[in-house]
Amino acid sequence: MSALIADDAADRIDRRLMLALAGLYLGQSIPIYLFAAAIPAIFRSVGVSLSTIGFIALLMLPWMMKFLWAPWIDRYVLLPIGHRRSWILTTQAAIVILLLVLTQMSPVDVGAVPILLLGSAVSLLIGTLEVAIDGYAVAHLTARQRAFGNALQGAGTAAGVVLGGSCVLFLYEARGWQVSVAAAAGMCALSLVFLPLMREDRHMRPAWARPEDRPSLLRFFRRAGALEALSFALIYRLSEGFVKAMENPFLIDNGLSLKDIGILDGASAAIVGLLGSGLAALIIRITGLWRFVYGLGIARTLCFIGFAYYAWAAPNLPWFLIGITLFNTVIRYMEIVGLYTVFMGLAVKEQAGTDFTLLSSAQLVVFMLGSMASGVIADWIGYDGLFALAVILSVVGLVLSMRALPRRHSAWSGR
Repeated sequence: MSALIADDAADRIDRRLMLALAGLYLGQSIPIYLFAAAIPAIFRSVGVSLSTIGFIALLMLPWMMKFLWAPWIDRYVLLPIGHRRSWILTTQAAIVILLLVLTQMSPVDVGAVPILLLGSAVSLLIGTLEVAIDGYAVAHLTARQRAFGNALQGAGTAAGVVLGGSCVLFLYEARGWQVSVAAAAGMCALSLVFLPLMREDRHMRPAWARPEDRPSLLRFFRRAGALEALSFALIYRLSEGFVKAMENPFLIDNGLSLKDIGILDGASAAIVGLLGSGLAALIIRITGLWRFVYGLGIARTLCFIGFAYYAWAAPNLPWFLIGITLFNTVIRYMEIVGLYTVFMGLAVKEQAGTDFTLLSSAQLVVFMLGSMASGVIADWIGYDGLFALAVILSVVGLVLSMRALPRRHSAWSGR
């Protein structure tokens, strides 16, 4: 009887953990997709060049570099409300304040550059927020819960795409810049209601027996298999920035309106993305991580072939264009589950945020570079040349990354 009571209590704790993670991931996703999805489309609608839109990828720089200060987040507590809860509260509150400032900076009035500058500050805060949330997830999810926990991250991201991307676009067309950005700020603030669900000792502070045991990047590199894991993270997503950064501009240039893109992004995030995240967790449980990630790389290559064909042939088949866009969306959500499950398996609880952040930041390096170059390449050789290049890089990235982290590696054993 006591065993049954203990099991039931554990189930309640797990449900609370999963709900907390879903809410926290939602809160971090709204400002991300405000800048990654809504603002590029708005910029294009007011005549901003493809090259300038491509440089929105510079906002990813703090996300890419957040591993540099991740050890400090693992080491220190800001407020006596819990270790990572203190970081989440302060960074999310600062994000809300900056978004309220952004409401007064319409691109029609101030141009793109001031918005990008403020966006860089928001990005810095989002990167810090992500370290705290990911560290909390790694420290509290068991090995069997990781895929499901990352599926919830995908679900939170999908909801963030709808709220920070699609809803902002709808509001922008209906009510303008100020109302749409203010709505994003309000939704970010509401995500703070999930903080009480976090289970953290308010008075516990990180402690280490020896100075060399403190969270640090050096401690990560001392472990066996660290370089292989880092190489995998750097190479696997080699091609994706070229396509993602130009996806919405490509849709607009092929006749879709901002409203069409809002509907498409909303449908893909709320339906395809959510289902894809859950399906990914199920497939990982059945087939294992290695087969799942390898198959996902093949599917990604086929998707990019579809984009290249449409850009080259211009068949005027909206259903085909919508189909490959939705396919690209589900692949990205399934990648969240698969890759982050691998990364969590490679992290240790003592520096959960540092280890996970280093690997997740590594994958952003080539993604950011591809995104930055995408607009320039599209202006130079057209969408068809850009997407053809992405196909080649997708194949190369898949082959090299799977060799860097071979099937026998312990990271693939998690289900």
